[in-house]
Amino acid sequence: MGKLGELKQKAILTLVILTLARLGIFIPVLGIDHNAFYTSISKNNFVNFLNIFSGGGFSTVGIFALGIVPYINASLVMQLLIKLLPQLETIQKEEGERGRQKITQFTRYLTLGWAILQSGAVAFWVKPYVFNWNFYFFIDIVLTLTSGAMIILWFSELITEKGLGNGASLLIFQNIVSSVPKTLRETQINIYHFHTISTLSFILITFILMLIMTILIQEGTRNIPIISARQLNKGISTSTKNYLPLKLNQGGVMPLVFASAIMALPNYITGTVQGKSFINFIASLLINSPVYLLLYFILIVLFSQFYCSLILNPDDVSENLKKMGVSIQEIRPGKMTSAYLKRILNRLTFLGSIFLFLIALAPSIIETISHLQLSKSFGATSLIILVGVAIDTGKQIQTYIISSEYNNITQ
Repeated sequence: MGKLGELKQKAILTLVILTLARLGIFIPVLGIDHNAFYTSISKNNFVNFLNIFSGGGFSTVGIFALGIVPYINASLVMQLLIKLLPQLETIQKEEGERGRQKITQFTRYLTLGWAILQSGAVAFWVKPYVFNWNFYFFIDIVLTLTSGAMIILWFSELITEKGLGNGASLLIFQNIVSSVPKTLRETQINIYHFHTISTLSFILITFILMLIMTILIQEGTRNIPIISARQLNKGISTSTKNYLPLKLNQGGVMPLVFASAIMALPNYITGTVQGKSFINFIASLLINSPVYLLLYFILIVLFSQFYCSLILNPDDVSENLKKMGVSIQEIRPGKMTSAYLKRILNRLTFLGSIFLFLIALAPSIIETISHLQLSKSFGATSLIILVGVAIDTGKQIQTYIISSEYNNITQ
């Protein structure tokens, strides 16, 4: 079978799995007054934010309600543990494929643990809307939601191994795309302010700029010129340069996800805490002040730096370059290379944080100027995820097509 035939099979398998994952969200957990529950949380911004990753699962409370969220949490915890525990770091770096399999297995166990905890939290969350609350119902909903989360994990791994693209990313991609019709339906347009060509042009230009900045963040790199000892020893010309690419935004969308989740808490507090409590007063004051934007920006910067340190360690990169007999031009190997990489990464990360912040502000700017009430469930976070997954999946498809054409030439 040729590469194109293999690509077709992978695409079909991926679509079948994504369809099953989507259908499972609408199979409800029994024993809950779903209509009353949905009505009570329909305007909850924090729940709408969680629905980005679950495809509306937190509103429907279906068997796949947790979606890929437990796996995302488990992956983050695993990355932290690898940095904190030398034993895990040794397994990942020195045991090769076997070590990576062990880390994957540990992540699965953590996913199971997170799924049990989150299922229990959901069980108590929906308690006021349960027809007959008892211990057996609690066990039933925990087992149901946990099983659903583990099935979703299996789906994601199946897509990654035998399908097309990254399974976890495609599941999130599907959940976001599935919310677009609802988002358009909920978007309210004030016709008295939206009828002018200038307003329409402003919205269109702003969206295009958001798209350009998103692609820049996802694909932007700083190429650091490197040279090998072999080139120097044999007098090989250095006109053909090799580069060490450093991404503009190492953490991807995750810094914006966690910053947005934290900044959604004041809205959640003002919507749930009754009376004139001190916490409610502080939350209301924070929402309506410039401090909100400042804290938002600071959180994006901090999470970007945090994720950059998790994904790329300058000391490890410097050590690997030294082992391969490669060095950065005009920079001495060892500590100087490490310090140079840290300086470059800090600058890139800060610049990437600024772009993330501007993208996050764009929907609010559109609302203020055009009086277009956008749905809070679709914004900068969703756009970055959609663009990133589309680019990565497109590259994989392009790789199969190029490989097929190469095979045809060589035959």
